[in-house]
Amino acid sequence: MPLALAMAGAHAQSSVTLYGIVDLGVDYASNVATGANGKLVPGTGSKLVQMQSGVPAGSRWGLRGAEDLGNGLQAIFRVESGFNAATGGLGGGLAFSRNAYVGLKSDRYGQLTLGKQWDAAVDIVEPFSLNGQYGGWYFAHPNDMDNLDNGFPVNNAVKYVSPNLAGFTFEGHYSLGGQAGQFSNNATYSAAAGYAHGPFSAGVGYLRVNDPIASVAGYGSGGSFVNSIFGDALANARYQGILSAGAAYTLGSVKFMADYSNVYFSSLDGSHDLRFENYEASGIYTVTPALTLALGYTYTTGHDRAVGSDPKYHQANLIAQYGLSKRTSVYVMGAYQHAAGSAQNAQITGFNPSGTRNQLVSRVGITHSF
Repeated sequence: MPLALAMAGAHAQSSVTLYGIVDLGVDYASNVATGANGKLVPGTGSKLVQMQSGVPAGSRWGLRGAEDLGNGLQAIFRVESGFNAATGGLGGGLAFSRNAYVGLKSDRYGQLTLGKQWDAAVDIVEPFSLNGQYGGWYFAHPNDMDNLDNGFPVNNAVKYVSPNLAGFTFEGHYSLGGQAGQFSNNATYSAAAGYAHGPFSAGVGYLRVNDPIASVAGYGSGGSFVNSIFGDALANARYQGILSAGAAYTLGSVKFMADYSNVYFSSLDGSHDLRFENYEASGIYTVTPALTLALGYTYTTGHDRAVGSDPKYHQANLIAQYGLSKRTSVYVMGAYQHAAGSAQNAQITGFNPSGTRNQLVSRVGITHSF
């Protein structure tokens, strides 16, 4: 259980909670090519066995707190850091790589926060993807092009979250670019709405990222890492626009989910414009209170306006998770991707591209929360 510290005063009550997740596992990948200076080395590609941290659930620790200000109003904060449990390294080299914000929360008017935080589409649409429920980044749409695996939080953000209004919720954020005389440079903004009633829930959101290669920690090619799916378009994009939607329905012990995203990398002059659409269907079956099985399929189709190519990707995902307790679970998972159309290299999120059109990744791991 999280460690909570409560302090009572004459006029206010405060609480601070320490929490976290540690996830570690061993991966096998069928074919991973070598990269140098952000480019694939021709003729490379071989099997890979590795230990990896934070896949279905990012390894992290954090502090969150609230102070009761009276009349249904609270002051709130959260600081959260990702880390590599295999090496002890900090996530992205940052003290708080995932969240760092402070704000006010009202029972009646909603929540307003300032700082580093997830965008509105992550909050509302990601739960309808299998990666958001179980699989993490290996199950993400190719290289998490739509950020529905919360690949990056946004810096310098002002964010509003509405209260629940008869099943409806609304969110929005604006992230300041911070450049003198250039208000829109490096800025991001999002808006999303969700609805939940009984076994049915749905959500829709839009995220725009200006100058994405500079403003967010995305999947840019460089060094030994190569993004063969949209790396060149990302590097030359003036903005990245993402429209996403999802829905879920629970029937007994089975939860059915579907989501869609439309991702557009625009160079403004058409020289590196690239558009993708992702279609995902998945299901989660609670076999027993301890055992859960989940299966999903994603079809990705793209169009590269600059060269007239049409890359396509098919990906199947599977995970079986067994809870040893409320806080500890073990799992086995696998993902298989096939590149089709104009795409020449498969690339499951988190790995360098395959030297062929196919890539298979399997993993055995353990997750503990505190």
